[in-house]
Amino acid sequence: MFSAHDRAEGAEYIRRVLKKNRIPGHFFLTGAFLRNPEFRKLIKDLKRDGHYIGSHSDQHLLYCDWTHRDSLLVSQEAFNTDLRASYQALAAFGIRKAPWFLPPYEWYNQKIVAWGKEQGLQVINFTPGTGTNADYTWPGLPNYRSSDTLLARLFRYDDQHSLKGAFLLIHPGTDPRRTDKFYHLLDSTILPTLRKRGYRFGRLPDQPFH
Repeated sequence: MFSAHDRAEGAEYIRRVLKKNRIPGHFFLTGAFLRNPEFRKLIKDLKRDGHYIGSHSDQHLLYCDWTHRDSLLVSQEAFNTDLRASYQALAAFGIRKAPWFLPPYEWYNQKIVAWGKEQGLQVINFTPGTGTNADYTWPGLPNYRSSDTLLARLFRYDDQHSLKGAFLLIHPGTDPRRTDKFYHLLDSTILPTLRKRGYRFGRLPDQPFH
C-alpha cells in the first residue's frame, strides 16, 4: 500500500520496481494529489499498469484528535463533502470503482468507519506493529526511525507474529530532510527477503468485506 498527498519523488521508482517484480500495488491518493498537474502522467501510468488507485480523502483532513481518538474534528457533512470531491477527482481519470478507502494520516475511529460504510466504502489501514508507515519521519523528530530500524522492525514482526495477510504501508513521497528513503529498499531487500520467506503479494478483492 502506498499513500500520497503532496509528495511523490519516489513514486516512479516504486512503479518501476513493482512492474519489474510483477507485483500489484495499491495507491491511495488525495484529491489534491490527483488534481496536481505534476502527478498526472504518474497516475495514468499507474492505472495503465493495473494498480489499484483509491481515495485518501480530498484535502487530507485530520478526522479525530490525536490524543482523544473518540473526539471527532469533522462533521459528517464535511466528511461526505470532502470524500465526494476526492471521488470526483478519481472519476476524472476514469476510476469509478474504488471501494477501499484509506483515511488521511491513517487515523480514524468507528464513526468514520460507519460513515464510510454509508457511502459504500470499506476503510482499510496498515497492519499495526509492522512499522513501515513511520518512513515519513525525518531526523530531528522524536519519533524518527531510520530505514534500517524500520527494516529490522518489519522482519522482527514477521518472526514474532507472521506477515500472512498483512497490509504494509510505504510513502512514495517524504520530507526532503529524510535522506534515507525507505522505498529504496524495496527492490534490494524488502521484496526479495519476503519472497525468500515464502510470501506472495496479493491484490485486494473487487468487493469490500461488508
